[in-house]
Amino acid sequence: MKALFDSVSNNCSKLVTNAYSTSFSLATKMLAKSIRQDIYNIYGFVRFADEIVDSFHDFNKEELFNNFENDLELALKNKISLNPILNAFQHTYHKYNIEKHMVDAFMKSMRLDLSEVKYTTDKEYKDYIYGSADVVGLMCLKVFVKGDQNQFESLKDSAMSLGSAFQKVNFLRDLKADHETLDRTYFPNTDLNNLTEEDKLFIINDIENDFKAGLNGIRLLPIEAKFGVFTAYRYYSQLLKKLKLTPALDIKNTRIRVPNYKKAELLTRSFVKYQLNLL
Repeated sequence: MKALFDSVSNNCSKLVTNAYSTSFSLATKMLAKSIRQDIYNIYGFVRFADEIVDSFHDFNKEELFNNFENDLELALKNKISLNPILNAFQHTYHKYNIEKHMVDAFMKSMRLDLSEVKYTTDKEYKDYIYGSADVVGLMCLKVFVKGDQNQFESLKDSAMSLGSAFQKVNFLRDLKADHETLDRTYFPNTDLNNLTEEDKLFIINDIENDFKAGLNGIRLLPIEAKFGVFTAYRYYSQLLKKLKLTPALDIKNTRIRVPNYKKAELLTRSFVKYQLNLL
């Protein structure tokens, strides 16, 4: 039965989310059950695309990516795929009328990561972030507002700001791996071989501005989504705080993390703020 296959597909997307990201998984669990699975479905799709370009170094990544993109196109067209991750995603895509240009922008940014990346202009940097992060925020927002286009339009700028903030925090946290292992330089006008405190603080100030704009939108989200998104916001804010207190040289040479016990503490405090309407 197709229903059984769809159920298996959904379970695969949930499994991928739980296996690859404890923080995102935790935040997703804080969403209302009515929308939780669709966020798993979006995450599973973007995670698999990202894994191809980031991790499969012993294989022909371009061929794998091309095959994945072809399977994606067929899944969206035929409303089914034998790839369970794409089958789950196409269901959410059609259910919430996610625009194709969002998917195309995401895949375009992922394709850029197949080769060495060094962004030297603000436009290149912003275009990449739009495709790799902003549109993912927009796809999730489509789910959060359950098809209410007016609400979507009023919240889309803040959703993009939040997506940008999350992605930039990831860039700063993963500076060592991106620069040394993958030969990527995302931050323009920044010499990562000689990262200074001034450089670091300039990047962090930009991220903090994105967070401020994103928080304004979180306050206006539907009740089903607000606590889960706020949980993710609190986690990334804590990670940014740790990065701000870490010397630039250490950021370049290690990967900063938020321990699991701290994540649990953040969840508790986030819940208190949420209950008291102190967002």
